[in-house]
Amino acid sequence: MTDNTSNGTMADIMVGVDGSDESFAALRWALREAQLTGQRVNAVYGWTRSWDMGSEPDSDEAWERTRQSIVEKLQSWVDEAVAGLDLTTDNVTLTSVHASGASALLQIGHDAQQLVVGRRSLGRVARWFTGSFSASLVQEAKVPVTVVRIFNDEDESMQDAIANALTPGNAPVGFARPDTEENHRPVVVGVDGSNTSRHALRFAIHEASVHHLPLHVLFCWQLKDLGTIAGYENAIAPIDEGQKRAEDVLAAMVESEAQTILDAGVEIRSHAFHISAAKGLISASRYASHLVVGSRGLSGFDAHFLGSVSKQLVNLAECTLTVVH
Repeated sequence: MTDNTSNGTMADIMVGVDGSDESFAALRWALREAQLTGQRVNAVYGWTRSWDMGSEPDSDEAWERTRQSIVEKLQSWVDEAVAGLDLTTDNVTLTSVHASGASALLQIGHDAQQLVVGRRSLGRVARWFTGSFSASLVQEAKVPVTVVRIFNDEDESMQDAIANALTPGNAPVGFARPDTEENHRPVVVGVDGSNTSRHALRFAIHEASVHHLPLHVLFCWQLKDLGTIAGYENAIAPIDEGQKRAEDVLAAMVESEAQTILDAGVEIRSHAFHISAAKGLISASRYASHLVVGSRGLSGFDAHFLGSVSKQLVNLAECTLTVVH
């Protein structure tokens, strides 16, 4: 796992906090991570006049009082987020910025080890920390972005209701997530052989090592992802040849990180699946504690209308997601 400092100490974890349950979940995740790694956590609140602050300050003294009020509010949110939990806030820095939530995190977190925000799967996400905000942050950030997902009982009940409504007969069916405890589920990383996915693999190795979890490396492929397969330069290769090619790419990628894996002491398993990346990784997220991918999708006009893989995962992944740049 590479760090963002010159002395070998990992850079801070920047987490967006805005008083919502989603941001509290993100803060708790960041604090647990920091306790394991020795990092500091910077809790960032980006505020604008849309916040209920009354009239705009008209002097330096009034602005200072406003800033102090915001810092006190931020402290109260941190205290509320960790109430009753075995989490220390000794390594937390509180930062308030007169800017939108996205701008605040991007400005302050340009040298962070990662940016962390929260989201709820099917409900609204308060204030700036919405699904669209998360997707925008993933596109614009230059450092890894972790999106901590809240999976609530309503999500499961609605998925079960849909499954039962569309299944013939009267026998009940279930669509709920597996009963495996979150802290026993593996870390999963999606790779494709690119340099960006190598960075994602290293990040995932670090996460698996820190949390003492197995790591599953997934290459979800389609023929168009494999380039030219030897012997089929002028023809479409059969699926079994594509599978062999995908397994070779995957094996070479894992082998290139063999020393990192050995040093981390991580149990690793590799899988190549003939399925689109978005569909395969969304399926994998149901059984993972943490999904890691590289940002190598579409951008701009194409991303808006077609959707990059990372954008789809931000919206649909069923576990905490990190997008590595």
